[in-house]
Amino acid sequence: MKIVAFNGSARKGGNTSKLLELVLNEAAAEGVETELIELAGKKIPGCIACYKCFENKDQRCAVEGDFLNEAVAKMLEADGILLGSPTYFADVTATMKALIERCGMVSRANGDLFKRKAGASVVAVRRAGGAHVFSSLNYFFLIGQMFVVGSSYWNIGIGRAPGEVMNDEEGLRTMRDLGRNMAWLLRRITPPG
Repeated sequence: MKIVAFNGSARKGGNTSKLLELVLNEAAAEGVETELIELAGKKIPGCIACYKCFENKDQRCAVEGDFLNEAVAKMLEADGILLGSPTYFADVTATMKALIERCGMVSRANGDLFKRKAGASVVAVRRAGGAHVFSSLNYFFLIGQMFVVGSSYWNIGIGRAPGEVMNDEEGLRTMRDLGRNMAWLLRRITPPG
């Protein structure tokens, strides 16, 4: 069993990364292999609506030369997918939006590649707008016929300065519960072997 997490923040090691690490650490403690991918510095432009992925049906985006096809491959090999984003003007970052658009199109073009995988979103927010980010991330899972994993509260941690989310006790508890819930679900939906 494996969970791959994508941090859509422009900051490596910032609040979103710390929240994702909490989730992954809990899952790892329950025997799940984990990987955190920082999207900061990776080139992922938005979808150009060429629809070549629907023609080719090769589980790849036809646009080459960026990180997207590597991201699709990572999602394919994982049993669970975490998407994390800070709140930028009440929505996901542009990089995370591009990842969602393009991975989503490749998935849909190939019969919903991530169907029946577990998915969960993680949001870092300073004050407001986090609920919209949470919804934006979850829509990726829902349209892809994935199982959305919940926690003891919305998967949101509050903090502005790097590391400040570590002061949000409820947010920390929510992330730990999410990691345990992901592990629990993966044990039930992942075929043996």
